[in-house]
Amino acid sequence: MNMLKQIALTKIKGVGAKTARTLLEHCGSVDNIFEAKKKELLAIPYIRNATVDAILSKNSLAEAERELAFIEKHHIQALWIEDNNYPRRLRECEDAPLLLYYKGSADLNPERCVSIVGTRNATAYGKRICEELLSALQDYGVQVVSGLAYGIDIQAHRLALRHHIPTIGVLGHGLDRIYPAVHRDAASRMLENGGLLTEYASETIPDRNNFPARNRIIAGLADVTVVVEAAKKGGALITAEIANSYNRDVCAFPGGIDQEYSAGCNYLIKTHRAHLIRHAEDLAYLMGWEKSVPVNKEGIQLPLLTNPLSKDEQQVYHFLSEREQASVDEIARHLDWPLSKLAFLLLGMEMNNIVLSLPGKIYRIL
Repeated sequence: MNMLKQIALTKIKGVGAKTARTLLEHCGSVDNIFEAKKKELLAIPYIRNATVDAILSKNSLAEAERELAFIEKHHIQALWIEDNNYPRRLRECEDAPLLLYYKGSADLNPERCVSIVGTRNATAYGKRICEELLSALQDYGVQVVSGLAYGIDIQAHRLALRHHIPTIGVLGHGLDRIYPAVHRDAASRMLENGGLLTEYASETIPDRNNFPARNRIIAGLADVTVVVEAAKKGGALITAEIANSYNRDVCAFPGGIDQEYSAGCNYLIKTHRAHLIRHAEDLAYLMGWEKSVPVNKEGIQLPLLTNPLSKDEQQVYHFLSEREQASVDEIARHLDWPLSKLAFLLLGMEMNNIVLSLPGKIYRIL
């Protein structure tokens, strides 16, 4: 398919994603849209005369030629919605952009992807949550998505870089600039382990109306959206609402009842719009994720545990490793131990993130 005409379709005045889909549905391809006669275009439902005139003028093709030259010069990928490397999670969303512009090194179709969003006014509490969350997520082989904005967004990106987690910044403007400019250094480093993604062509300024639309891409790229800290109004709650509309999981960290920038998280939890989580292990449990197993140079799997287990802990670990999960009573019967001894041992293993306690006194290995 002709990339020039794909870009041109997105540059026709008055043609948004919905109208573009209508044109494609009736014409069959991008090429056919630009080759259609006026009578054929006017016969398409909900297509206005001004839109038809804009298509026939071919002005958008000239603009597309300039855009194509820009992306080729700067090694930017144009991803059409039908391309194999278009983000598959986003493609499932009915309002997904037909065309994306991407610069970076990360695969946009990772095995696991988490969007992390929050207030621009991150408190010490929110920053600490981010640090603990990102530090633990490096064990789960995830990709982290956020919006490169002030506050929680840039905190998530920077911590992902620190912990060698691929991270994608979704922009509300073209790739010819970085906004805010103070995040240029982080954006540059993200190109080496992550990337920058936008639906907006070059010379698109960071207009305030672009950011709510940008949020649907943040939500659509991920398996789950995590709200770290948020007031009752703002982009983070918009992103959470969009994620819910996509039937994606949403999680939120609770905060104090008198804290302004936890009010949004508490509201999401109270209204059952988000799962309450306390740390990465809660998120992994909700998503059914196991830790990634490290591999050495010879391709041999290495143990995930950094601290040696005691002899008793090894017996519990071995028993649980042979099962998906087991109750306290099952473990005690198998090992022929008193419940008091086992309960004390399991508590220590849980605090050291070796096992996870599930409802009903059920345990499984983390």
